[in-house]
Amino acid sequence: MQKKVLAIHDISCLGRCSLTAAIPIISVSGAEVIPLPTAVLSSHTGGFTDFTFRDLTEDMRPIADHWKKLGFTFDVIYTGYLGSPEQVGIVKDILRDFATPETTIVVDPVMADAGQYYSLITPDFLEGMRELCRMADIITPNLTEAAFLLGEEYKEHYTQKETEALLRSLAQRLGSKEIVLSGVSASEKTIGAAAYDAISDEISYAFAEKIDGFYHGTGDTFASALIAALTKGFSVEDATKVAVEYTLACIRRTYADQTDTRYGVDIENEIPTLLRLLRIPF
Repeated sequence: MQKKVLAIHDISCLGRCSLTAAIPIISVSGAEVIPLPTAVLSSHTGGFTDFTFRDLTEDMRPIADHWKKLGFTFDVIYTGYLGSPEQVGIVKDILRDFATPETTIVVDPVMADAGQYYSLITPDFLEGMRELCRMADIITPNLTEAAFLLGEEYKEHYTQKETEALLRSLAQRLGSKEIVLSGVSASEKTIGAAAYDAISDEISYAFAEKIDGFYHGTGDTFASALIAALTKGFSVEDATKVAVEYTLACIRRTYADQTDTRYGVDIENEIPTLLRLLRIPF
């Protein structure tokens, strides 16, 4: 039976992030992606000015109420960028109403990167994101978001010991069963992610060659590829490896083409790579 993934994100018309990344990437796995937009922006907020922003908070409950009347449930619920603190409460209600014991809840606490909150995100979101993370089976913060969730000061460089301390602290403080931490490095020449299973206390790593530059939207690309692999039955550890390799392939192609990184990475031309990683014939 075809799996159904609810993706709760904004629509940034330019920039290949949020829903414009989640829908095509997760769909590669064969799952149906049902979007619940939190906001509509003319572009994402990184590197652009004068972008438009329309808050869709008032639309979210009526949409969810319609689905509830239809008796809809989801195999995966994946939350990302929220357009207002009020939306945290709405999303919490959606998780209670639509998640079954078989549903996997993935929370990407989209708030910040490189030690700074994203534009339009305020510290008011922080406690709300902590509450959502407490309801999740898997959380996918980057290093900045992990530090902020713990109330710690972000560090530009983390040792392996410090990274593992972050993972264990997140599990203890937020109760997350599994954590996939992105932006982790083994050296100055590598970048990747760490996957932590709080039940077994096991940590695994996935690394790839670091490409120079800052690439917008890669967090959403990474999390979406992770979910694509999970829907195909991959373990969190193996799904993390898929997500790292696909994301770095998209970055590598974008770097080679020397395109404007504000518009995101080339997810489209690396779809064959994702199919191969997911072991889907094409």
